[in-house]
This record gives sequence, structure tokens and C-alpha cells, in this order.
Amino acid sequence: MSLKLAYTSHTLQFKFDARTSRGAIREHKVNYISIFDTSQPEVVGIGECAPLAGLSIDHRPDLEEKIKKVAALVNAQKVSLEAGKPLPDELDLSVWPALYFALETAMLDLKNGGKRLIYNNGFSRGEAGIPINGLIWMGDGDFMRDQIANKLKEGYTCLKLKIGGLDFGQELEILQSIRERTPADCLTIRVDANGAFTAEDAFKKLERLAKYDIHSIEQPIKQGQPEEMAQLCAYTPVPIALDEELIGVQEMSEKEELLDQIKPQYIILKPTLVGGLAASAGWIKLAEARSIDWWMTSALESNIGLNAISQFTAQHDITLPQGLGTGQLYHNNIASPLHIKNGELWYASDAVWGEMSGLKA
Repeated sequence: MSLKLAYTSHTLQFKFDARTSRGAIREHKVNYISIFDTSQPEVVGIGECAPLAGLSIDHRPDLEEKIKKVAALVNAQKVSLEAGKPLPDELDLSVWPALYFALETAMLDLKNGGKRLIYNNGFSRGEAGIPINGLIWMGDGDFMRDQIANKLKEGYTCLKLKIGGLDFGQELEILQSIRERTPADCLTIRVDANGAFTAEDAFKKLERLAKYDIHSIEQPIKQGQPEEMAQLCAYTPVPIALDEELIGVQEMSEKEELLDQIKPQYIILKPTLVGGLAASAGWIKLAEARSIDWWMTSALESNIGLNAISQFTAQHDITLPQGLGTGQLYHNNIASPLHIKNGELWYASDAVWGEMSGLKA
């Protein structure tokens, strides 16, 4: 097998300013990695490398240079890649989680015929959907209320609200309006603070949020405060999910120490941020051994990355709605068989993927 690797860049354009407590995002640059065997060049595996500004450890100005170095090693046959196996140490990807995810999924795609079928399961065959939460982005009160109304009409039974960017009292009013309309036994509400609370005010805010039957809050305080986070998790009236806290934690011993010290109620896994599918599977194993529940979330990838994450998710026993509803965010996403129906993500097995240019060496 003589593998060749190429890449091309694409800038995704949001349909609106996607606001979090870290600010607004209007576009997202991604790199598509393609791998093919020279003996069968028409079969191309594709992966997505899409680190996020201000969040990913590999959102760096030398990312493209790193991709070129990896391509040079692969194209010169100096490393051997095998689908489903750890990537070679020679590629030195320990601080490049998004690139690891892209290479890992491109090889799985290539192995399965280059048809974006990463795993053969009920989801990828179009036989089963994945329950997902409806994502409500920050904005003024009217903008958020409009999103909520639309998501409820679309059949979602779980909503996730980004909070921390408005006046907290106004955010509570929005939660109150939801609960007046839809009780907790009909609608699950998650909130994501993206680390917006301070360690000093977090508990009081959690007490106020608890009045609205909140399922969980993601990352109430900024990562890197393990003692403070452990205290919150021990006494919180709202279950806490770690998100950003997992970024950059590479060694198994570090992962075990983090979970054992903080003891969160949930963890949230984003393969682009934590180092790919195998790394996510490792986190799942550690969490389940400690009776910590989890769910998967996309990290604003295009449909290429979202598809790989969704098919990986469907390999597991799913007990909670997943965070996989970001495929509709962009004007210029890659056309795909992914679609949402009644609050579930589905893969239409008879649909085709849109054309992608520039993916051959």
C-alpha cells in the first residue's frame, strides 16, 4: 500500500454571529485531509482538522506547516498508517489533537471505501437516529426566545442554552419563560457557561439556576481550577459537566487524576479538542468506571467532522441526548446525508455527499 496525503482549506461562514461568553464567531477555517492509495486513487478517505480559536491547543499559526510536515512523511513512505491503530509516534501529534482526529477518521473512511462511512452501525445505515439537544445561541432576549420557539416546534425535548454573555437576571427570565411554557417532565434544559462564572459567585448562581430544574451546567468556571471545581461538584444543586477542563489533558495518569479529584457528574467529549475518537473512547472508559456519565458534542466542525463523530457516538449505548446539532450553522457547509428529524440526527443512507474540490495531491 502506497498512501498519499493532501489537504485543502475551507472557510465556513456562519448564518449569524455565533456568540458564547468568549465572544462572537462569524467564520471558522477548517482543513480537509485526504488520504488515498496510489493503486486505487479514486477511493479517498477524508478527515477534518478544525481547531477552534481561543479554545483548541492546536489553533496556532504553524498549523499548516505541521500539516505539510505530516504530508511529507506520509508521501515519502517514512511512516505507516493503519486504520483503527494508533498513529505513529514519528508524526509527533501529542499537541495536535484536531490533526490527529482528521488523520484517524480519514484512514477509517479510506478503509471503508471512501464513502464517509466511518462505522457500520444502525445510524450509518439509516436505521436509527441519535437524540440530540437543540442548541440555543446567545443573543438578545428576542433572538434567544425565537430560537427556543423554533426548536420546540421542531420536536426537541432537550435544549441547551449558552449563558454567561447577557445579564444573569435576563438569562434567568428566559429560563423562567421556558419553564412557564414547558415543565421539566416534558423538556430537559441544559446550560453552558463556557467558564463565565467566577469561583466566588458560581455557587450562588447555581442555586438560582436550580429553581428551573436544570439538567446540567457545562463548565461553570474556567478550566485549570481543580480545587474550586471539585468543591462545586461536591455541593452543587445543579449537576456539573466538564468540557473545556478536558482540553490538553493527554496522559492517562493525568486523566485519572482529574476525574478522581474533581468527581464531576458528567463529562462532555469533543474529539477535535481531546485528540480524536480513540482518545474519546479512553475518556468514556475512565468515566464509566467511576459512574460518571457522558455525552458527545461536535466542536463546530463541518458535516465531515460531524459525520465521523456521530457515527462514533452510535457505536456506544446512548442514554442521553448528544450535542450533535451543529450541521445547520453554516451557509457553505458540505452537503451531506445528515439531517435532523423530531429532535434526532439521522443519516439518510440513500443520499449522497456534496462534491469537494482540491482533495487530490
